[in-house]
Amino acid sequence: MQYLNLSERNLFQMRMMKLGLGGGCHWCTEGIFQSVLGVKEVKQGWISSESPDQKWSEGVEITFDPLLVDLSLLIAIHLHSHSCTSDHAFRKKYRSAIYYFNEEHEEISRKVLLEMQSDFDRAIVTKVIPFIDFKINTEQFLDYYNKNPDLPFCTSYIKPKLNALKERFQKAMVK
Repeated sequence: MQYLNLSERNLFQMRMMKLGLGGGCHWCTEGIFQSVLGVKEVKQGWISSESPDQKWSEGVEITFDPLLVDLSLLIAIHLHSHSCTSDHAFRKKYRSAIYYFNEEHEEISRKVLLEMQSDFDRAIVTKVIPFIDFKINTEQFLDYYNKNPDLPFCTSYIKPKLNALKERFQKAMVK
């Protein structure tokens, strides 16, 4: 096993980037992004932004290696993993959003949404908004899919989404 020395570890940590995503149930979003190559960590819970989106909404905070997975690809996977064109009654709890940590990611996110619109028959409702705060879920609900793959929620909702994404984004997903 090869170990990184302190300076190599610091370079690795400096390279890592963060992104917040919300759209559907955070259990689903967590399971999906745990299956994406280059995603190093997925924290599942609630995210808030600035007004008018300051209320907590289910989401994940992901840490990823931009040398292994492109921000554009993460956004594409996100859009294809939830109802990004539906402005349904539960959008306050399940806000469809890309939460950015810096201006560069904001600009890229807005550009990708415009480019991705052609993949959908209806207008994308996903917001690009600043990441302000995060509350992690309780321990019993973290890593939900991996801990409970045979529960009805996982077999009915998460597994079919993962299968569809693995078909569409084969090279980006863990086998």
